[in-house]
Amino acid sequence: MKKLEDYVVSIPDFPEPGIIFRDVTSVLQDADGLNLAINSLMEKLEGLDFDVIAGAESRGFIFGMPLAYNLHKPFVLVRKKGKLPRETVSASYELEYGTAEIEIHKDAILPGQKVVLIDDLIATGGTSRAMIELVESLGGIVVKNLFLMELAGLNGRAKLEGYDVDSVIVYEGK
Repeated sequence: MKKLEDYVVSIPDFPEPGIIFRDVTSVLQDADGLNLAINSLMEKLEGLDFDVIAGAESRGFIFGMPLAYNLHKPFVLVRKKGKLPRETVSASYELEYGTAEIEIHKDAILPGQKVVLIDDLIATGGTSRAMIELVESLGGIVVKNLFLMELAGLNGRAKLEGYDVDSVIVYEGK
């Protein structure tokens, strides 16, 4: 039986020399890989008490929605600035060259709700930290940050210190 890592295509020197790009689309394109990814993420949530799953645009949607559906939990979209139609709250985070901003609807998280945050990848942790700020600004409680893959060499966990962080696959490099 194949491991989840077997479905991830690693592309050397993309987007620049020395970087190994971990392509999640190869997991999505294989029915067995997709099934294994969702089941592996589900296992990481077993026994956890939570109310809501929130996912980052766009791959957090891909992995968060099946989890929310399977666990009969609501799903909250965390989107790039300007994409949501109702009143929002926003948070900025650092990119390699500049900043970006994400937002959620102001009524998406209720005070005291326990929230699982999901994305496909944790690298530097900037997006995840901004998601935590959004949830907490609305009174929510982040009980887990869950990722399909982690690039441990970029030390993203340091930005999430004090929070439960879990990844299905951990790559030691960048």
